[in-house]
Amino acid sequence: MHYYRYSNAEVSCWYKYLLFSYNIVFWLAGVAFLAAGLWAWSEKGVLSDLTKVTGLHGLDPVVLVLVVGIVMFTLGFAGCVGALRENICLLKFFCGAIVFIFLLELAAAVLAFLFQDWVRDRVKEFFENNIKSYRDDIDLQNLIDSLQKINHCCGAQGPDDWDFNIYFNCSSESKSREKCGVPFSCCIPDPAQKVVNTQCGYDVRKKSKSQWDDQIFVKGCILALEAWLPRNIYIVAGVFIAISLLQIFGIFLARTLISDIEAVKAGNAF
Repeated sequence: MHYYRYSNAEVSCWYKYLLFSYNIVFWLAGVAFLAAGLWAWSEKGVLSDLTKVTGLHGLDPVVLVLVVGIVMFTLGFAGCVGALRENICLLKFFCGAIVFIFLLELAAAVLAFLFQDWVRDRVKEFFENNIKSYRDDIDLQNLIDSLQKINHCCGAQGPDDWDFNIYFNCSSESKSREKCGVPFSCCIPDPAQKVVNTQCGYDVRKKSKSQWDDQIFVKGCILALEAWLPRNIYIVAGVFIAISLLQIFGIFLARTLISDIEAVKAGNAF
C-alpha cells in the first residue's frame, strides 16, 4: 500500500484532505458513542454478565448508542485511512456504506408515509413491550420518563397501558405498592413543588377516570407524537434534508477521490 505521485498527474490534495476532515468527525463521534455506551454498560454490570442484555425484553438504549458508535467508528476509520492512504477498496467501502444508509433512510421515510397504520401499530407494540420492562433497566426507565414528561403523555394510548407492567398492574394478585398507579412522569407537575414527588402516581387508577385529569396526563404518547409531528414538520424535514446533504457530500468526495486515484493509476500504466 503506497501513495501514487507522478510527474504528469497526482491525486487532488483538496479532495483528499477534505474527505479526511469529513471522516475524522465521524470517527471521533463514534469513539465518543462507544465510550459512553461501554461506560453505561459497566455501571449496570453488563460487561461482567452479558446475559443482562438478553434478559431485557424491551429496548436497552445503550445498545442503540453502541450500534451507532460502531457504525460511525467503522465508517470514519475507513474514510480516514482510505483518504490518507489513497486506498480504493476502503474508499469504495465507505462510499457504498453511505449510499446504503441513505437508501435505507429514504425507503423508511417513504414506507412510513405510505403505511401509516402499520407503522402506528408497530410503534404501539414497541411502546407496550418497553412498558413491560420499565423497571428492568434504568436507562429504559429514564427514556420513557423523559418521553412522557416532554410530551405530556402517559402510556402508549393512555394510562391504562401501565397494566402491562407487573408493578403497576391493577390485578388483585399484585402486592406492589405501585399497584394501579402510574410512573411519576405521568403526573401533571405542580409549579409550587421544587422537589419531584416520585409517589404522585400511586393509586391514581383506583379513582374514577373523571378525576384523572387533575392529577395525570391522560393522552397516550402515540397520540401526542402524532400531534407533535405536524406542528414541527419543517424542523423534521430540515433535519432530514441536512443529514441527506451531508451524506451526499461525503459520497461526492469519495467518488471524486476514487476517480482521481484511478486516473493516476491508469496514467502510470501507460
